[in-house]
Amino acid sequence: MLAVAVVLAAGAGSRFLGDRHKLVTDVTTELGTRPLVEHAIEHALASGIGPVVVVTGAAPLALAHDLAARVTVVANPSWADGQSSSISAGIAIASDLGADHVLVGLGDQPGVAPSAWRAVADAPPEWPIVVASYDGRRGPHPVRLHRSVWPLLPVPGDDGARTVMREHPELVHEVSCSGTAADIDTLEDVQRWKSS
Repeated sequence: MLAVAVVLAAGAGSRFLGDRHKLVTDVTTELGTRPLVEHAIEHALASGIGPVVVVTGAAPLALAHDLAARVTVVANPSWADGQSSSISAGIAIASDLGADHVLVGLGDQPGVAPSAWRAVADAPPEWPIVVASYDGRRGPHPVRLHRSVWPLLPVPGDDGARTVMREHPELVHEVSCSGTAADIDTLEDVQRWKSS
């Protein structure tokens, strides 16, 4: 069963008041110091679950050449319509590849480890929706969506898969993961990340 990782990197990042878009702001993890979005992409790649699709939108992402060569980048011209439109753009590529599942993660979550991507991917294939949990709390990323639930996803809007999970809790299964789903939305978040 083919799984495709989709890293969402299309939003405006309007809460971030730095001198550039948050996704291209340097952050340090075990991968070293590099643009925020590259940590999320590298973790998705390192999981080895399958092809990685990066959905861009509000800001151009000048990915490192070696990284750009290992992913499919798709521009979402409707990014301002909300996260759901970016998920749809990623699913369109996954569908063309013949994927059974997509795993969706965010470009501003550098602490979602490759092991989290892998744990969600390795959940029983008959589970329609699988979501990571960290320290007993739902992530909510990465989330794995079987192709049977793709038509249930809202378009447009900013809810992504949350609407489906809220309306169909019987479809949702949680998997305990290591790492953290903390995202970086503000300059203060960057400072907290540096000191953690």
